Amino acid sequence: MKFLAISGSARRASTNTAMLYALQPAAGSTYAVSIYDRVGELPVFSPDLEENPPREVAALARAIADADGLILASPEYIRSIPGGLKNAIDWLVSRNEVIGKPIVLAHASHRGDDMLQQLRVVLATLSDRFNEQLFLRLHLMKLSPDEVAAYLSEPRHQEEMRRFLDAFANYCAAA
Repeated sequence: MKFLAISGSARRASTNTAMLYALQPAAGSTYAVSIYDRVGELPVFSPDLEENPPREVAALARAIADADGLILASPEYIRSIPGGLKNAIDWLVSRNEVIGKPIVLAHASHRGDDMLQQLRVVLATLSDRFNEQLFLRLHLMKLSPDEVAAYLSEPRHQEEMRRFLDAFANYCAAA
């Protein structure tokens, strides 16, 4: 089973992005987890470009089409969804690749509930397969990507992430 993990952060040293990369060793050989960490490279959404989207948007759409499910992780900016992630979602709204695609959330902080609630509303609108109950939350705020990797490499955290991936795989398979 193939998952695409999308980071909603444009920051190079993003805790959420580092958490998504830590899912790869937890996946082992059972699952393939690809990371999309380039929301900051997407052009600003314009309906005028939807018929012939920019190559960055087309590449994201192909990656989504190739995945069995999407895992989104995002920081909170001013109690809201970061502009880069919202822009990426805007590019997907009228595309077929995301229709019916299983989607879950992961979050690398103990805060951010306002953003998460907004994101849940948006994702439930985007896909009827958004699973609000299946959620991975790890308290990693203020850690560097190297510290996140070291912390999440501990067996107990690898097991927690593996259980999350297993539950998501089961959800994806239950079409």
